[in-house]
Amino acid sequence: MNWRGRDAQQSARADDRTRSRRRRVSATLALTCMLLGAFVSTRAEDAANASPAALIEALLEGREPIGGPFDLTDHGGRRRTDSDFRGKLLLIYFGYTHCPDVCPTELQAMSLALDTLGTTGEAEAVQPLFITVDPARDTPSHLADYVSSFHPRLVALTGEDSAIRKVALAYKVYFARSGPADGDGYTVDHTGFIYLVGTDGRYLGFLPPGTAPEQIAEAIRAHLERPDIRPDRSTGARE
Repeated sequence: MNWRGRDAQQSARADDRTRSRRRRVSATLALTCMLLGAFVSTRAEDAANASPAALIEALLEGREPIGGPFDLTDHGGRRRTDSDFRGKLLLIYFGYTHCPDVCPTELQAMSLALDTLGTTGEAEAVQPLFITVDPARDTPSHLADYVSSFHPRLVALTGEDSAIRKVALAYKVYFARSGPADGDGYTVDHTGFIYLVGTDGRYLGFLPPGTAPEQIAEAIRAHLERPDIRPDRSTGARE
């Protein structure tokens, strides 16, 4: 085959990959919006938030910076910043403890993925984080009780409402209260991606809702094998 033929084949494969990616993006956007109930009415308290579709599209298309610094409080009551976790590959999930099924399912999948990695250096190189989108109810003591049901390395983070909104927006996370305006009988609509952040604090990518534990473990291994990721196994475990 001459060089023109090879170029044509490569171009065709590139076009196929682009079309396939667009189909995956569209499908994931549609699925997530359905899970969210994306057409739920917007109340005044949520007016400052971008729409779920806009945030999800920004995440999936990768046209804007994703991730960034945070200054929060862990389930032990200690101040934690993003710099505390340098040297670890981060798995970050945004949710809340009163979530009836999706959040515990995703956290359990993350826990099983870490179990799949075993007690080797692979698991020690990973730090899972759970950032609440319901800081009013998710106090440090409440989070401490909640995370005890999952992997022992899981660290839960809460903080002031403004701090939670800042980190959520950085990761293109949509969340909004739903239900009674007063009292504790409300739920929180939110997107449910798992974010991967490198040992240097830079965003690496995401895993969509419903990713199986085995696939999460494969994604972790793929990133740990990258030459630019050299985990420091001496920090980051839950205390």
